[in-house]
Amino acid sequence: MHRKELLALLDAHQTRFMEEAAFIARARDFVKLHKDCFHCNLWPGHVTGSAWVVNPRRDRVLLLHHRKHAQWFQPGGHADGDADILRVALRETSEETGLDPSHIRLVDGAIFDVDIHSIPASDRGPQHEHIDIRFLVEMDDDLPIPGNDESHQVLWVPLPQVARFNNNRSTHRMVEKTRRLRHV
Repeated sequence: MHRKELLALLDAHQTRFMEEAAFIARARDFVKLHKDCFHCNLWPGHVTGSAWVVNPRRDRVLLLHHRKHAQWFQPGGHADGDADILRVALRETSEETGLDPSHIRLVDGAIFDVDIHSIPASDRGPQHEHIDIRFLVEMDDDLPIPGNDESHQVLWVPLPQVARFNNNRSTHRMVEKTRRLRHV
């Protein structure tokens, strides 16, 4: 996948959320402007990939308590120069859950959600933005999830309780999208 494939995915992604629609437009502009948008040393931001992991009944979500940010998030991370952002999201999901990729099922290859959020300055670099491209994946919630050293804890959280762990707007948006999927 190259920038043009990501741009095609962004062009195809439709949302009913006004804030996300603005993120899609900003992401499209950013990717067009920066040939090196998949490199984590690009400031003021870079493209990242993540996965919204649900169980097959889609009534539970997998969240990880990240050591670095001391917050609960979905699996995801830097592309490290890999322009195939879907592959990045799946790789990060496998690495952060500690599960073999065979246990991670991509629902489809379409974007599930787009978010742009600020990352505070640290010893790794200045304050910058993550243009996070998110995909929907399923995983059996009866599998033991070993996790890895990037997280303090990994939990399956019932969909109605997700806000207790992470109440930011993008998480709320993904919960709402998941609720709608359950009623389709």
